Amino acid sequence: MSEKDPCRTWGRTPRLPERAARDLEGLRVALVLGTSAGGVGRHVRSVAAGLVARGARVLVCGPASTEELFGFGGAGARFAEVDLADRPRPVHDAKAVARLRALLRGADVVHAHGLRAGALAVAACARVAPGPLRLSRGRTPVVVTLHNAVIAGGRTAAVYGALERVVARGAARVLGVSPDLEERMRSLGARSAGHAIVPAPAPKAPPGPAVRADLRAELGVGDRPLIITVGRLAEQKGLPTLLDAARDWAGRTPPPLVAIVGDGPLEDRLRSRIDAEELPVRLLGRRSDVAGLLAASDVAVVPSVWEGQPLIVQEILRAGLPLVATRVGGIPGMVGAAGGAGGALLHGPESEAALLVPPGDAAALERAVSRVLDDPALAARLGSAAAQRSAMLPDEDDAVAQLADLYRDLAGGRR
Repeated sequence: MSEKDPCRTWGRTPRLPERAARDLEGLRVALVLGTSAGGVGRHVRSVAAGLVARGARVLVCGPASTEELFGFGGAGARFAEVDLADRPRPVHDAKAVARLRALLRGADVVHAHGLRAGALAVAACARVAPGPLRLSRGRTPVVVTLHNAVIAGGRTAAVYGALERVVARGAARVLGVSPDLEERMRSLGARSAGHAIVPAPAPKAPPGPAVRADLRAELGVGDRPLIITVGRLAEQKGLPTLLDAARDWAGRTPPPLVAIVGDGPLEDRLRSRIDAEELPVRLLGRRSDVAGLLAASDVAVVPSVWEGQPLIVQEILRAGLPLVATRVGGIPGMVGAAGGAGGALLHGPESEAALLVPPGDAAALERAVSRVLDDPALAARLGSAAAQRSAMLPDEDDAVAQLADLYRDLAGGRR
């Protein structure tokens, strides 16, 4: 494919059913993302499909692995491979910027997802780039959605701090998945910062009672309580704290089983500790039946050090499952907790739908889960409130509608 021919890069406006909204007819939108194996990639695919349905011509730029995992072509978008790694690599990054500069030349709006993808997209669209922090905003408006906070330290934190300043000064609009990310961008001089809507994909039919029984039998739970955690096995997810709490739950009668769903770099370390301490914890790996596992569980735990709008929290709420989570990032707003920044996310009044604890506090986590297990009435109230709360959260159509309004405003006379 030649990047010198805009028609070949962007394709033709797709033919749509007559009933479909065509408010983005012919608008050329480029979506840029880096390495992703989960929520960000799923969100970008959902956005791409929604924009195509509104008549936009969508180009997705990212690593080849993202196309293999999420199938942007199946959503009606064109895909262009760009080597956007998850770690700074000066030579490769320079090549990625050059590649993006060629691909994005015909775009009306560029929307990058993630800090590194955002900084490289800003650099690719800049008029001049004499230095990493002296970028002049280009003619093509760049939107950047920040999906994660910078929680590293030392030299890594300094590098990402520089990328944050590039995004804040070079993007036409920065969207954050949590209030702290929005405030961070404003403090760095972003001219426009707002809240991102990142909903979980539309749910399929809920699992029936037979699914719950079958999965509990598969796990050998019996009459024991089942505690579930779903997430990447990485430092951000607070899993060592979960294991600390599981050590205390082992003394309960009967001892609950803690099931951890997901894979990642901490798998060997977690497994070694589970075996050494004989903890009542099982690592289930990556699973395709998360909805069924939620239905089979008695309480869900999200012990993360930081989160934005985690898709798993939305799925837990939809399942009507009691939730114990850390009071970090965007979680309080999602569950309607006092002091949470839920106003930008809701279609109705707030309601408490989870027990929240401080991050890294294993004793508080142990006590909160034990409260749910010891009080069936509390568990029922939390589950009912969770299901009600899920109906208040925005869906994929809301996310696309938000972006459609933003893109039209930014594109202006470029269309």
